[in-house]
Amino acid sequence: MRTKYYLRLPNPQKARGSEPELAFQSVGAEGMAEELEAALRGTGLFDRWRAMQEDPDAVDPGMGVTDPAATVTGQQHDLSVDLVAITDLPGAVFKHRLRILAGSGWELRDVRSA
Repeated sequence: MRTKYYLRLPNPQKARGSEPELAFQSVGAEGMAEELEAALRGTGLFDRWRAMQEDPDAVDPGMGVTDPAATVTGQQHDLSVDLVAITDLPGAVFKHRLRILAGSGWELRDVRSA
C-alpha cells in the first residue's frame, strides 16, 4: 500500500542526523527532497549507516528495503521546509531513514493512503 507522508522541517539548518557524513547536506526544499528520495529508492544511505554500526551483521536486513518508485517533493515556506513523500516502505523504515538524515529536526504532519 502506498502511503503519503506530510513532513515539516521547521529549521532546515538544524535538521541533521547525528552522523554528519550521513545527514542532510542541503538546506533548501528541493535538495532535501532529492536526498530523501534517494534514501528511499536506493540502499546507499542504509549501507553506509549499517557499516558504521558496532555489529553490522546484526542489523535487521529488513531495514534496508527500498522503494524504487518513491517520490519526494519539497516546498520552501519562509524558514521552514515542507516535504511530501509517497512510498510503499513500512513506516518504521521510512522514519529510520528520515532520522538518519534529519535527526529529530522534523515533524510528521499527516499520513494518508496514496
